[in-house]
Amino acid sequence: MNEKTLKYWIDLSNYDLKTAKAMLKTKRFLYVGFMAHQTIEKILKAYFVKIKDEVPPHTHNLLLIAEKTELQNKFSEKQLALSERLMPLNIEARYPKYKENLLKSLTYEACNAILKETKELQKWIKSKLEKN
Repeated sequence: MNEKTLKYWIDLSNYDLKTAKAMLKTKRFLYVGFMAHQTIEKILKAYFVKIKDEVPPHTHNLLLIAEKTELQNKFSEKQLALSERLMPLNIEARYPKYKENLLKSLTYEACNAILKETKELQKWIKSKLEKN
């Protein structure tokens, strides 16, 4: 893969993080979680491109993408827990029967914490990109 492809995934990840912040400001909590997931998914795909030099897998499974690059083995317990927490926020946010339950758990405080941890994990993965 080339630098253009790598930049594409990094730029999308940055854009999604900014969108998550905007969703928090407007108290659209369901979409804070969704965009936080997208932020990590896309930075993981950037890492995949950097390490594997091929198209990333067509999946939203954060742990699967991390596993394919062996990055999952380097995750702290906190990073692993965040990844596991973000997973249903991508899928369940799309289906009406799950939205009500999700909305109950997504308070301002919870979303603020998710956003903070997402930013930290994205930064950590970016640091791994620079080393390879």
